[in-house]
Amino acid sequence: MSDYPGRLGEAIETLSFAADPADRADLLLSFANRFREVPPEVARRPFPEIHRVPACESEAFAWGVLQDDGTLALHFAVENPSGVSAKALAVILDRGLSGLPPSEIATVSPDIVYDIFRRDISMGKGMGLMSMVRAVQTIARQAAEAEADGSQGARIFPRPPERPGR
Repeated sequence: MSDYPGRLGEAIETLSFAADPADRADLLLSFANRFREVPPEVARRPFPEIHRVPACESEAFAWGVLQDDGTLALHFAVENPSGVSAKALAVILDRGLSGLPPSEIATVSPDIVYDIFRRDISMGKGMGLMSMVRAVQTIARQAAEAEADGSQGARIFPRPPERPGR
């Protein structure tokens, strides 16, 4: 499972040991139960739309905070109380990727959703969960670009598009 950066490979490996669907569901539920919402120092309701994960039925939002050491801390909100899969994925992504450089985080493929949930999810749910991973990729790419450019200012990503004339 070394194809995944950071502790993400460990989480995927743990899930791979749960061959029985009921055991796997219990394990994913245990991840979801560890979900902690984005801290108020990063974001407060109502959350800005730029952080909304497109196509996610669970109404997920994603943030990345560029740390002083050049690593990224990921944060999520899941507005739908029934969004157990989104919460599980948020925990796996946060615990597996936070603390890594943005350039490493950006390499994670949305196909990781199949390694975590297998193909036992609906097409709609799969699209939403893959969209969460794409949102993390976007956050990581923006943070890496800001770090490379030496950009000052907001260290929370994604950033809104720049307006002409600014």
